[in-house]
Amino acid sequence: MHEKILIVDDDPEICELLRDYLRRSGYDPLAVSDCQAAYSRFEAEPIDLIILDIMLPGTDGLSMCRELRARSSVPIIMLTALAQEVDRVVGLEMGADDYLVKPFSPRELLARVRALFRRTRPVPGPAGSTDCRLRFSGWVMDVRERRLISPQGVVVSLSGAEYKLLGVLLEHANQVLGRDRLMDLLHGREAGPYDRSVDVLISRLRRRLGDTGRDPRFIKTVRNEGYVFCAKVEEAS
Repeated sequence: MHEKILIVDDDPEICELLRDYLRRSGYDPLAVSDCQAAYSRFEAEPIDLIILDIMLPGTDGLSMCRELRARSSVPIIMLTALAQEVDRVVGLEMGADDYLVKPFSPRELLARVRALFRRTRPVPGPAGSTDCRLRFSGWVMDVRERRLISPQGVVVSLSGAEYKLLGVLLEHANQVLGRDRLMDLLHGREAGPYDRSVDVLISRLRRRLGDTGRDPRFIKTVRNEGYVFCAKVEEAS
C-alpha cells in the first residue's frame, strides 16, 4: 500500500505540481485548498502524512496544526514563506514535525517526506532490538507500540518528531550531541545558521517529560556544545 499524503494549499499550481511529483515517486497524494476540506478528508480516510501551508483562507495552517496534534500523531510538514521565521517556530511549537520555506524544489520536499517516514518507523533500542521497552527514572518508552508511559502509568502522547528525538537521546544517553549531529540523526542534514527546530523540539520534549525547571533533570544543555540526556537507560521486558 502506498502512503497517503494530504496536501493542504490554496495555490492550485503548487497542489498540481506536488500531486504529480509525489505520485510519480510512489505515493498516493490528495490535494485540498482549505482546512475545512482537509478536516473532511482526514476524518473520512486514513492519512499517513500532511503537507500544510500556513497561509490559508479561513482557518490558518497554524490553527489546524494545533488541532490535529491535539488528537493525532500524524506527521506534518509546514510550508512557510521566506519572511515568516516566527511562524516557522510557532508551527514547530504547535507540533509540526518539519517545515519547508517557499519557494522550494519538489526534490527537496520529497527528501523531507522520505526522511519523515523513516523517522516515524520504530526506533531501535541500544542493543538493536525493535521489540523492547526502554526504562529511565520510572519512565518507559515502548518501542514496539511507539508510546511513552510516565512513572504514574499515564500514556504521554508524542508527535513523530518528539518520538524520534527521544529515541535518539535514549540511544545516545550520557553523550553530548551538538545541534548539527542531532539534525543529522533526525533529518539527515546539518542545521542552518538560523534553524531553531532542534531547540524547539528539545523544549517540547522537556514539557512532555515535566522537565521544565531551571535545572532540567533529563535533557541538559551543555553550553556551546549541545544537549545531553543524563538518566540511566535500561532495556525492560
